[in-house]
Amino acid sequence: MTATTAAPKPSLRPANPNFSSGPCAKRPGWTVDVLSGALLGRSHRSKEGKARLQEVIDRTRAVLGIPEDYRIGIVPASDTGAVEMALWSLLGARGVDMTAWESFGMEWVNDVRKQLQLADVRVLKADYGRLPDMYQVDSARDVVFTWNGTTSGVRVPDAGWIADDREGLAICDATSAAFAMDLPWRKLDVVTWSWQKVLGGEAQHGMLVLSPRAVERLEAFDPGRPLPKIFRLTKNGKLIEGIFEGATINTPSMLCVEDALDGLKWAEGIGGLPGLVARSEANLKAVADWVSRTDWIDFLATDPENRSCTAICLKITAPWFRALDDDARAAAAKELAKMLEAEGVAYDIGSYRDAPAGIRIWGGATVETADIEALLPWVEWAYGRLAEKHG
Repeated sequence: MTATTAAPKPSLRPANPNFSSGPCAKRPGWTVDVLSGALLGRSHRSKEGKARLQEVIDRTRAVLGIPEDYRIGIVPASDTGAVEMALWSLLGARGVDMTAWESFGMEWVNDVRKQLQLADVRVLKADYGRLPDMYQVDSARDVVFTWNGTTSGVRVPDAGWIADDREGLAICDATSAAFAMDLPWRKLDVVTWSWQKVLGGEAQHGMLVLSPRAVERLEAFDPGRPLPKIFRLTKNGKLIEGIFEGATINTPSMLCVEDALDGLKWAEGIGGLPGLVARSEANLKAVADWVSRTDWIDFLATDPENRSCTAICLKITAPWFRALDDDARAAAAKELAKMLEAEGVAYDIGSYRDAPAGIRIWGGATVETADIEALLPWVEWAYGRLAEKHG
């Protein structure tokens, strides 16, 4: 299609129009009935409650292939809570390299600089759509990075830049990568994510994975700063093992626990991590094939190797759109998203508020490729109407 010709309104609609980047689409076939066995009205500290929480940990380890000597904990406040626990509990023993190429990476930079006010902080930053040179990371220092930029659609393609004999800790925010990308666990010391992303779980619960090296740091290093109760991972210089055995810091929702278990069982049923990765990559390919034959849109990620298969971020490249100022581009992109929402074919696909104007299609494992393929003609239709208006 050209930038000046409106496409006809399609007849085929996505069966599931939910393309939000969080909370994300529920797994195919999900109904509220899957929660009927939730342990409601019971203490999460009861034998049964702890068993359910431990089951989440055990199934997570099995699906993701997390090494047996790594601790896995369920923590409060979603991925943000998990990242903050790591930053406030672990940083300060060494200098730290902070990497950032999108909104959430910059949030962690601001936390370390302005809130923790650490003295030895180096920032490796890139614009939206690009990665910084990760090989500049100093293995003698700690490093904080997002594996996948949810707001930029740019992911780290591999971990070759992380030294096997590193002295510092590799702290990875993997919230939109876990369960859709193959994470090299032995290269990572702290990994975090939330239930609400790739498996389509509910909000406010985070996961925190610690390597033996991270545990050693926790038990040997006193950051010398007061920590809120929900951040405390040690007591009297020893790791609070209960956190990693189903005894959570605060009260979890057992309804959400049941939902998380349902997602994990579904993941097992489609072939585990390889099946999940294949579904996400198929979604990315469907979009990539469409972009390759469409002359007015492109990926925000400049390098094909770095394109995210979950948060698929696209930019409008038509000359009329590029000629607009920033506010007008943002308004036009929002108008496109509103047209799709009004038709009931796509919800929540606007770019993140701090990102360049465009659209963002969630391609995580719970999204059916057929739904993305049905969506794309609707995007062409909406764009055609927008182009005619501005033409």
